[in-house]
Amino acid sequence: MSKPDQFSRRERQIMDVLYRMHEASAKEVMENIPDAPSYSSVRTLLGKLVEKGHIAHKGQGLKYVYYPLLAPQQASQSALKRVVKTFFEDSPYLAVNRLLDMSIDELTDDELDQLNAMIQKKRKTK
Repeated sequence: MSKPDQFSRRERQIMDVLYRMHEASAKEVMENIPDAPSYSSVRTLLGKLVEKGHIAHKGQGLKYVYYPLLAPQQASQSALKRVVKTFFEDSPYLAVNRLLDMSIDELTDDELDQLNAMIQKKRKTK
């Protein structure tokens, strides 16, 4: 399987659709990506993603339905690592700081307590 950060822009868009929808036909993928390429281009890209081992398909009536092979949790962790590396100098501290700046007023006291508990737990495991 190739690395997730080696997706083309269109492949990334397709993967985003498949994770969001859990599974989709080529037509559904095409309908859910911005400025979509032609149907045949979407089919070609889906075929490439199958070859690379990122997705699989199953028959559903007269069409194929595609779905991701990597669990959403693993994919989200990989995506988050790329974001932290790309935009936050590979620093989880900077990324968390930005997230808190964005949402601190929206977090409940319970959520803040849970975050604090997670931090304390991490400190104890060091």
